[in-house]
Amino acid sequence: MQLGDAVAVVTGAGSGIGAALARRFAAEGAAAVVVSDRDGASAQRVADGIGGTADTTDVTDEAAVAALVERTLAAHGRIDLFCSNAGVFTGGGVEVDPATWQQVFAVNVLAHVYAARAVLPSMLERGSGHLLNVASAAGLLTTPGDAPYTVTKHAAVALAEWLAVTYGDRGIGVSAVCPLGVATPLLLDPLEEGRSAASVVAASGSVISPEDVAQSVVEGLAAERFLILPHPEVGTYWAQKAADPDRWLAGVRRLVRTTTGSAPPAPPDRP
Repeated sequence: MQLGDAVAVVTGAGSGIGAALARRFAAEGAAAVVVSDRDGASAQRVADGIGGTADTTDVTDEAAVAALVERTLAAHGRIDLFCSNAGVFTGGGVEVDPATWQQVFAVNVLAHVYAARAVLPSMLERGSGHLLNVASAAGLLTTPGDAPYTVTKHAAVALAEWLAVTYGDRGIGVSAVCPLGVATPLLLDPLEEGRSAASVVAASGSVISPEDVAQSVVEGLAAERFLILPHPEVGTYWAQKAADPDRWLAGVRRLVRTTTGSAPPAPPDRP
């Protein structure tokens, strides 16, 4: 995947990792970068800074995602790279209410489904294109203290794997970006509030910048890697987990105790 002269769409690009990706794609010489976010003003600020196109889209609305793709195809004739960048954090366990579970699933999983449904037909017709799904190290490992986030990020990685198997021989590249701690409000706000999940994430490895993630993405796209790991240690943890799950689980429990001073709280009694 070469970014020079590419037409790229980045969702959730009004801030954080999405904004860093949009800026980096533009710096790499992309022919067009569509900066999409549900916050139109934030999208416009990023787009203005890179000469891109701002777009306001709620990625949990399938019709809106389809319309984003249609607008981009009408304006540029193709989409070479669609970066589905979405993520919400809850800081809760199995006790989180069903509506919140559904909302997290909509953002962390279904947004990727909607993007693939919308953009794949035109990519398959051309026989080329790349889907870049921003997931999380939680999708390979876990995030103690946040069950909905962990479960849905696992699903996001599984979807990316399925897409790679299904369409890889038809000219479609697929990458899953799985960072650990990144200095965005998604981590920093809960960390400031003292939430255990954020504390464990921060203790698991270095906290890097969104620009560091963008650098890893550019390198990963050039190498056509499926798994893009901005924190290389995640690959080591993942291998350790696969080699000896029981030992790995014991190590994570020990990390939680060391970081938070206690074991994770027990779920409430059933009503």
